[in-house]
Amino acid sequence: MSALPLPDLAQCADEPIRVPGAIQPHGRMAVLHAHDGRLLAHSANWPGAAAVADALRALPVDPARLQSGDAPAWIGTIPIDGRDWDVGAHRQGDAVVVEYEPAGPAASMHAPIYSVARELLPRLQQADSVARLCEVVAREMKRLTGYGRCLIYRFDADGHGEVLAERIDAGYQSYAGHRFPASDIPQQARALYRINHIRVIPDANYDPVPIVPAEDAVDAGGLDLGFAALRSVSPVHLEYMRNMGTLASMSVSIVARGRLWGLVSCHNHEAKHLPFQTRVACEHLGRLLSMQIQAQEDNADVAQRLALHQRVLRLVAMMAETDGTLQQLVAPDHLLHELTDAAGAAVVLNDSCWTIGQTPDQDAVRKLAHWVVERGQDLFSTDRLPEVYPGGAALLPDCAGVLAVSISQVHRHVVLWFRPELVQTIRWAGDPRKTVPSHGRIHPRRSFESWNERVRGRSAPWLVAQHAAVLELRQALLALVLRRAEEMAGHAVELGRVNKELEAFSYTVSHDLRAPMRHIAGYVDLVVEDNPQLDERAQRYLKHVKGAASYAGQLVDALLDFSRLGRAGLKPSWVETGSLVEDLIAEIRQHEPGRRIEWDLQAPLPRVWADPLLLQVALRNLLSNAAKYTRDRETATVRITAVGGPEGAGLEIQDNGVGFPMKYVGKLFGVFQRLHRTEDFDGTGIGLANVKRIVERHGGTVWARGEPDRGATFGFMLPPPMPTRTDAGSVGRTEESS
Repeated sequence: MSALPLPDLAQCADEPIRVPGAIQPHGRMAVLHAHDGRLLAHSANWPGAAAVADALRALPVDPARLQSGDAPAWIGTIPIDGRDWDVGAHRQGDAVVVEYEPAGPAASMHAPIYSVARELLPRLQQADSVARLCEVVAREMKRLTGYGRCLIYRFDADGHGEVLAERIDAGYQSYAGHRFPASDIPQQARALYRINHIRVIPDANYDPVPIVPAEDAVDAGGLDLGFAALRSVSPVHLEYMRNMGTLASMSVSIVARGRLWGLVSCHNHEAKHLPFQTRVACEHLGRLLSMQIQAQEDNADVAQRLALHQRVLRLVAMMAETDGTLQQLVAPDHLLHELTDAAGAAVVLNDSCWTIGQTPDQDAVRKLAHWVVERGQDLFSTDRLPEVYPGGAALLPDCAGVLAVSISQVHRHVVLWFRPELVQTIRWAGDPRKTVPSHGRIHPRRSFESWNERVRGRSAPWLVAQHAAVLELRQALLALVLRRAEEMAGHAVELGRVNKELEAFSYTVSHDLRAPMRHIAGYVDLVVEDNPQLDERAQRYLKHVKGAASYAGQLVDALLDFSRLGRAGLKPSWVETGSLVEDLIAEIRQHEPGRRIEWDLQAPLPRVWADPLLLQVALRNLLSNAAKYTRDRETATVRITAVGGPEGAGLEIQDNGVGFPMKYVGKLFGVFQRLHRTEDFDGTGIGLANVKRIVERHGGTVWARGEPDRGATFGFMLPPPMPTRTDAGSVGRTEESS
């Protein structure tokens, strides 16, 4: 054994495994210049430089003809020192690496690759699952190599190896159903497995043979041996093999879609040399397995995607028959959660939440949805929520996996699917946890005995096809919402046109009706004056006619005012609501001098950006309403307070009058909508409609709260002015700026 110190395990990720500067001792190596065939370096186990030259001259083909990047090529079998050697070569940049290994029995030179092509390929084509493929290949690989144990494992998302198939001789520990931790294979080793698909170690107790430069040649210590079969491997890996009770090993890569899907790993308790032709057959078998696995996974993925695509189409078709609001997704007959085989699903729009199936409580769903939106991703997926979401542990066991798509991040519109916790017991081939000794280097694992780990906080993993399905659903929903928006925009344009026609019509009608109403009232007065002999009954009838005509005139005037409010242009400026309210209160006191009304102004009242005349109309209506609907109170109380925030400023007017039931709040701001009899409270029923129209024309909002016989509160808020732009493009100051 070499006396060189072993590297610490913590340094494995940085170990130069592709440039070890040495080979395994069962073979020999020569390195030539690719252009002139000059000898650059050779392994130190040649009898001498003359022996290297003789071996190169005996080659049947010129290895310098090889192209860089090609896989190692079979050169032939030549006699050296009274025995036959298998020769292979490959080009690495400007260097050609020629490798010599002891040849196997002549009778078996072509048997391995022949049996793979003739007998095994049909069985691979008949295998109906990945597990079955692995079983077939494990059996054949063990037969080809004669190793005591052959196992096939695939890597999961975390890089751990899960054993799928195994063939062993008596006396070998079984690893069927076990996992090997990802730390057993460093990332740089995995990268090498992706390009060089086979690695053989005949004896883990070997002493590496250094590569020495030829006479007058530069140092060959930096030579890349990534494709060399004789490449010396890490001493840490050799220690790992000995700890496992393995002296000989072979690893064959399984590469699907360019990624390292898994490995075929063969072990033998005793040292064992594998002939070149057998290695070629094993590598070929590994490539066949890789292609079959990729084909099976591709077929399964296509089938899954097709099935999920059909589900998405059905769901979108059902949605198209609704009003298009996304909360319709959780309708019971839509079965949204079944789209991804989830236990439950939810739709969240800002602070509104709708659920179906097994989900966390709505408050927890809202918090999770807002957290998803803050990540700024269209798709979020995890099968271990407690590891990525701060509040995830509190959602166990009902929710451990979440799949979510953001429909709109502006309005925090998210669709989520939930999966419950799936408690797993994982059987490891030895304890995967690394311990740091009190002194000395960290060693690779010494034990490979079964070690069980109970894993919690995870759900069944989400499939790639399910990711694609929910993204397809997202695109379909966006298209559906866009179509609905276009339809509503068309309706809005049409409604705008109709409203303008109605406004023009109402203006014309109200204007033309004013004179007839006044004429009716005037003629009634003339009839009464010219006929003093009319009896009391006739005079009463004429009085009713005059009253009705006057009320109709008031309605016509109110309708005319309402029409004008929609047609007049806005001339906004800063308005001090405090002084405006005081003037209107004084006006109301003059009209109702005998009443006891306590006006409570909660100063200071705000300054708002509005058309002064229209704002005066709105406030007059609100204050007059407060005075009118408190007439039956011995002492009427009206409080005016300021409201405001980032969205603007406004007022609230609260009274202690008759109030109203909140179920009718939607009718209050409609034209001619009244909640009280005309006999009890006069008015046209159009005042609050005027308030709403004025506020909304300013881009603001109105609201009302009430309780029968407990008073009412009406309020409005107007937005601040839009910032102006200077000629240079910077934001200019408004009148409020100092």
